Amino acid sequence: MTATSEEHAALRIASGRKPFVEPLRLGERLRQIRLANQWTLEDVSQRTGLARSTLSKIENDQVSPSFSVVQKLITGLNIDLPQLFTPPKRERYTMGRRDLTRKGKGQLHPTPTYEHELLGHQLAQKRMIPFKTIVKARSFDEYHQWVRHDGEEFLMILEGDILLYTEFYAPLMLSEGDSIYFDSDMGHALVSTSPEDAVVLSVCTRGDLV
Repeated sequence: MTATSEEHAALRIASGRKPFVEPLRLGERLRQIRLANQWTLEDVSQRTGLARSTLSKIENDQVSPSFSVVQKLITGLNIDLPQLFTPPKRERYTMGRRDLTRKGKGQLHPTPTYEHELLGHQLAQKRMIPFKTIVKARSFDEYHQWVRHDGEEFLMILEGDILLYTEFYAPLMLSEGDSIYFDSDMGHALVSTSPEDAVVLSVCTRGDLV
């Protein structure tokens, strides 16, 4: 595991090397701890033995505290070293959204080459866009241009066989149960090669989340 810049900085302080200059935003963290405990600068001064002016300068990032000052903060505030450099995790709000799509009840979007059935279409602000697609195209020539869109795409063959054309790779044969993941801003196109139109499941990410 690679140590973060903040972990490297904490190790420098713990080893007694001073002054440290890594951008830890120590002042902001000290203010968070003080306000969370409803302490004034005078309260912290009395607890740590540090002058209010020194504490104010630290909180406003006007000085880099030495190792001895950091030790006084840890001892006086009764906290561990990592607490001084690691902000508390933001409170997470559990969401219980769901959107059931019964078989054949998705939102249909037919095109000359595909027949898309958008799944989970009633749920707004999704991170993923799932759809079931019947591949109508039988030749790459049926596409006037590459299909491309922002984001990434996962594709799994549910029925039949397809030939996947992509802009930077040789055509790839995929059969029932096969799957592939690719950058969807790379040109791509699907062609059915089985007697019946192939059916695939596609899950795309929104481009602004990649």
